[in-house]
Amino acid sequence: MKRFLNKYVEFIRQPDVARLLVVALLARMPVGMVGFAMLMYLREALGNFALAGSAVGLGFIAMASAAPVIGRIIDLRGPRVPLIVTGILHPLTLIAVLASAKMGMPYPVVAACAAASGFFAAPITTLTRTTWRHRFEREDDRRTAFALDAVMIEINFTLGPAIVAAILAAASATAAFATAICAVVAAVLIFLASPALRYFKRSAVTERHLLGPLTEPRLLLVFATTFGLTLCFGLLEVGYPAYATALAMPALGGVLLSVNSIGSALGGAIFGGLHIKAPVERQFAAAMGLMAIPVFLHAVVNPPVAFGVVAFFAGALIAPSIAAQSVLVSRLAPAHYATEAFTWGSTFIVSGLGTGMALGGLLVETTGLKSAFVTGSIVVAAMALLALAIAPPATAPARAND
Repeated sequence: MKRFLNKYVEFIRQPDVARLLVVALLARMPVGMVGFAMLMYLREALGNFALAGSAVGLGFIAMASAAPVIGRIIDLRGPRVPLIVTGILHPLTLIAVLASAKMGMPYPVVAACAAASGFFAAPITTLTRTTWRHRFEREDDRRTAFALDAVMIEINFTLGPAIVAAILAAASATAAFATAICAVVAAVLIFLASPALRYFKRSAVTERHLLGPLTEPRLLLVFATTFGLTLCFGLLEVGYPAYATALAMPALGGVLLSVNSIGSALGGAIFGGLHIKAPVERQFAAAMGLMAIPVFLHAVVNPPVAFGVVAFFAGALIAPSIAAQSVLVSRLAPAHYATEAFTWGSTFIVSGLGTGMALGGLLVETTGLKSAFVTGSIVVAAMALLALAIAPPATAPARAND
């Protein structure tokens, strides 16, 4: 335990690390609020989870489509201007979602506004992950950084839904969504004022392939696995509110999302402090394989307390999976595609999450709640098997971090 704690103490004492962790926590608070708040607001305004989940899913898919373009611009020109532009347009498009649904406009209009909000989403999560790559050269430091980063984002997914759930219980879905929009504005201002931007290194001018980092075969496998992993997360994002709604306790959905994130934060903290000798590719596969078990158990247990316990253990494997994925992206991506590689990672994350939310809404409305969890378990187990193909041959030379 002493060795475990000393590793974190020594890491956090390095220049700017503590400040960057605080910025990561504060600037990414919207990631735990916007999707859930929009889902519950649109479910109330549009009348069912299928339409609400589809609209939110469109937003995530639009975000996934725009992210690589923004990432390439950042690699070439730096992060400040893209951050300012998206920092203005993202909250405006979210306000358009709120207003169009409130005024009873047709679903295609609401869905288009949701898609626009995703397209102009500020790339703060991607920029944070790229900062860690630029800040550290050693893979062990990066692994610790990405593990702590995953813990920070899970705290966001704990506090964010809890805040939204509290507002849902005390006020209304409209108030919850409006609060999430305010958090988006604050996040951009916090990141712009942080020391993170000075760590960005613009790469030397070099020939760039149209597909960028997607020309790396092993990186493609990482991204494909990431899509399936986060599709499972999307099923949980809809499954928990749907379970709570079935019990006539809608605020319980936020509590379950928070419990899941607490489990993830604890799992990530343990993962980052351990000295694991297995290759990170195997760590990635093992975390997903183990995750399939508690995800499936959601379809078996019924009492809220037992359901919460299962949600906690499902979450305990999320942050280790994401941390291992981030280490693989930082290792396999060429230096001149540093930010673009992480935006492609975000593309597969948010497209998987959006697809999972859309699929989850459809499954809940057509085949029942349990089918969403069974599907999630099957998908994440398949991704664990796919991840086994990422490791290079035993005789292959190790690749430099950059």
